[in-house]
Amino acid sequence: MNNLKKIAVAAAVLCSSIGAQAQEINPSWYIQPSINASKPDSSFSSDKTGYGAGLRFGKPVSPQWDVQFGTTYTRSKDNGNRYQQNTLGVDGLYFFNRNPGFAPFVVVGAGMQRDKDNGPLGERTKSSPYANLGLGFQSKLTDQWSTQMDVRNVHGFLRGNTFPESKSSNWYVNVGLNYAFDKPPVAAQPAPPPPVREEVVVVVPPPPPPPPAPRFEKVTMSATELFAFDSAKLAPTQTKLDEIARVLTAAPDVNNVVISGYADRIGSAKYNQKLSQQRADAVKVYLVNKGIASNRLSAEGKGSTNPVVTCDNKKRADLIKCLEPNRRVEVEQITIERRVQ
Repeated sequence: MNNLKKIAVAAAVLCSSIGAQAQEINPSWYIQPSINASKPDSSFSSDKTGYGAGLRFGKPVSPQWDVQFGTTYTRSKDNGNRYQQNTLGVDGLYFFNRNPGFAPFVVVGAGMQRDKDNGPLGERTKSSPYANLGLGFQSKLTDQWSTQMDVRNVHGFLRGNTFPESKSSNWYVNVGLNYAFDKPPVAAQPAPPPPVREEVVVVVPPPPPPPPAPRFEKVTMSATELFAFDSAKLAPTQTKLDEIARVLTAAPDVNNVVISGYADRIGSAKYNQKLSQQRADAVKVYLVNKGIASNRLSAEGKGSTNPVVTCDNKKRADLIKCLEPNRRVEVEQITIERRVQ
C-alpha cells in the first residue's frame, strides 16, 4: 500500500507543476479496455496485491472534462483466502491540459461496488456505494488511439454487519487503451485574402515588319546584248550582268544559280550546242570575276531547244534578225529584295 501511495503523491506533484492549457479535443465517444493492479483493504481476508481488468466508455464534454462510465474487476489471494471486487460507476476526469504527449488529470467518481470475500469466516458478499479519487494522465498515439494510466483510491461505504468494518479503502493502478470511434474534425482553414490587383499598363511596341520574302526570278538577256553574232566573247560593257553580280553579292544565301545559254536553229545542232555552252561559260566567268563564288553558279548549254519564236524567212539576213530572241542567256534563281520603307 505504501508503494501505491508513493505513486499517487508523485503523480500529484507532477500534475500540480503543469499549468492548464487549452487544446483542441476530439469530441468522439471512445472505448477503454484496461488492466489493473489493486491493493485491498486489510479488513478483507486477503490484502495481497491482486490483478484484474476493466471496460469503460468515455467522452470529452469540454476542453477540461471527460466523462467515463464502466466496470472493473479485481481478485486477490492469500493462503487459500480469496477476495474479489466488482465496481460499476461514473467518473469525471478534470484535465490540467490537453497536450497530446502528456495530458494529466484528476479523477473523481462514484458508483456501486460488490465485495466477495471467502476466508476463515466463510463466504461473505456485499453490495455498497463507493466514491473514488485519483490522479492520472492520457497520452495520444494517433488521431483515434491513446493510452490512459491512473492511480485511484476506491472508498467503499460497507453498510450492515457483513464485514467487520463499515468502510473500506482499496487502491488501484489502472492502465488502459482508448479507441475513439471517430477521427477529430478537420479545422477549417481561413480563406487566403484576395490578391491585390494592380493595374499595370504595358506598352508593347509594334513588332518590326517581317523581312521581305526572297523572290526568285529568271533574268533573260538577249545574246545580242552580250555577244556579237556567232560569237561567245562578251562585249566590254555589261550593265545587266553587273546588276546580277550586285544582287548575288547582297544575297550570299542564294545558291545553285543556273546560267543557260541558247542558240538559234541556224547551223548544225552540234555547233549550236557548243556555242550555247561557250556563251553560258562566258557569263559564269564574268560573274566569278565580279566576286561571285564559282560553286554558287552552274553553266549549261541548251543549243537551239526551247525556242521563243519560230521564223520561216527566206532571206538569211531576215532570218537572223527574226531568230534573235532565241539567241539568249538565262540566269535562273536570282533574289530580288523589295524593301518596304
